Amino acid sequence: MHRSLLRLATVVALGAACIPARGGAQGMSATTRCGVGVPQSEGVGYVPLPRGDVFCPLVADPKGLRSFVSYQRGDSASFAENIGAIGISDSFGLFRFGGPAVGEGVQLSLSGSVFAQFDLGASSFDLINADYILALPLTVRRSGFSARLRVYHQSSHLGDEFLLRSEFPERENLSFESVEGILSQDVGFFRVYAGGEYLFNRSPDELEPTIAHAGAELRPLGSLLRLGTAGGIGLIAAVDVKSSEEHDWDPGVSVRAGFEVGRPRETEVPSRRWSLLFEYYDGPSPYGQFFREDISYYGFGLHFTP
Repeated sequence: MHRSLLRLATVVALGAACIPARGGAQGMSATTRCGVGVPQSEGVGYVPLPRGDVFCPLVADPKGLRSFVSYQRGDSASFAENIGAIGISDSFGLFRFGGPAVGEGVQLSLSGSVFAQFDLGASSFDLINADYILALPLTVRRSGFSARLRVYHQSSHLGDEFLLRSEFPERENLSFESVEGILSQDVGFFRVYAGGEYLFNRSPDELEPTIAHAGAELRPLGSLLRLGTAGGIGLIAAVDVKSSEEHDWDPGVSVRAGFEVGRPRETEVPSRRWSLLFEYYDGPSPYGQFFREDISYYGFGLHFTP
């Protein structure tokens, strides 16, 4: 089953690479295509409380800055087999020094996210785990090159109903701060990124601090199907890999591929994107309270850019 899912994701990715650009998409900036574009009126100079961002969220990162609701079928007996996962994320721009082109510059923002998982096999859909993240990202873009440097806090908590179960696992008081750096390069419809992070103020104290992070994304320049003024449908595929010292560098691999919807022609304020993505994950659990376990799951969900 896992190999079949990986083959499916590969086929979708190759198909995305073969879709030709159409219309005016060739001149569209990377941040406009990924749904966090900068309005023309805020393109250059100093802008307080700006709209948009100069760094595109990471599509396949399980803790990426995206809102979503998804169904996952997992193999962890101590977690759940049928999982309802949600993410609520948003970012608030504090200021930006834009230019020389629209979508370029340096921006400081404040962002927050909550990632929660529910046991759909329980009668009351018990909350299993919730991860809370508060971040201060500094983002940079110049042409196809972009970067994100952020300091963030994460704390993780088990759900009350899950704790009442007689077989519940020993609770971990997991919380930490982290400094993270990601470098990214867009070349047409293709994007690659790499970086890492260092955890500090860690609880538990024995939590190892170093994490490596890399990935790639395919987002064709044109639409596969037009829906008139409602938007256009395109293919999107991404893979994200994290490898940590805590797990002896055993990689966690996240693959997402599917369809993305956006306006065929942008107005002065760029539109957000939403997508239907099929997903697969294998490796150390990305769910905070279960970080010591390995997990594998597949599923699908609706995703929205912040």
